[in-house]
Amino acid sequence: MTTTMPVRQGISVTGLRKSYGSKLVLDDVDLTVAEGTVFALLGPNGAGKTTMVQILSTLIGADAGVVSVAGHDLSTDPGAVRAAIGVTGQFSALDELLTGEENLQLMADLNHLRRAEGRRRAAELLERFDLVEAARKPTSTYSGGMQRRLDLAMTLVGTPRVIFLDEPTTGLDPRSRRTMWQIIRDLVGDGVTIFLTTQYLDEADHLADRIAVLDQGRLVAEGTAAELKRRVPGGHVRLQFADLAGLDSAARALAGSTRDEAALALQVPSDGGVQSLRALLDRLDDESIDVNELSVEMPDLDDVFLALTGHNDKEGSVLR
Repeated sequence: MTTTMPVRQGISVTGLRKSYGSKLVLDDVDLTVAEGTVFALLGPNGAGKTTMVQILSTLIGADAGVVSVAGHDLSTDPGAVRAAIGVTGQFSALDELLTGEENLQLMADLNHLRRAEGRRRAAELLERFDLVEAARKPTSTYSGGMQRRLDLAMTLVGTPRVIFLDEPTTGLDPRSRRTMWQIIRDLVGDGVTIFLTTQYLDEADHLADRIAVLDQGRLVAEGTAAELKRRVPGGHVRLQFADLAGLDSAARALAGSTRDEAALALQVPSDGGVQSLRALLDRLDDESIDVNELSVEMPDLDDVFLALTGHNDKEGSVLR
């Protein structure tokens, strides 16, 4: 007999509420983040994302709710929560008058590491984040990508079990963003739990094990990227045929499909799931219809976001 080990929780939130005066910012939010995963929180400006991070990282208090972070109760043991977490905010926390090495050693002192241990930890992080050559240069001379890497390295000085990343790649060029993505994947591979807020939907799509959408203080959806995409209409399978006869046969067999005679193609509504694809292929096989090419085209996270929040100011892959 086999037994299934329970999934350990990095973060657990039940009934979280927060108001500022008469404005309700977080309205009865429930969520769970499994240990050693990336959880992405999406939402328009003003949805409550930053307030959520501030509460979970002990910076501000909640009005109601039960919260556990890294196995510690936020209300009864905030000190243990702070000892187990790291926070990298939207804006750099570097002292630009200091070198990269000095910034890391300062964080080591704040984490009460012994001098030798602090130097060892700083050297290790400079190597890990490819900052050795710039270690003794003022951070004011660093590029944006280097500053963000150092900012995250400073967060890791205390070896946190849970890291809150609040829009960590905003303003970075594509290469620097992908470097940061790989760093995040490596952290998760080491068992660290990542709570990510981002404006870049492709970032959530690439990194997150689970995604939640927050709108006007309420969670309006949660799931994997694939699960969220299947909630939005518009997904379809595109079939391309060698000749018009094949297209005609498929169109007769597949009710509700849309034909493109110029391309000898047929679009069949689909949720992109394995079962629906298997049923489609079985139907084609039963009718002895040969297909030259098949592709699955699903809504992207931009479409999901717009459908769930009702915003129509889509520009690229960035939430405004």
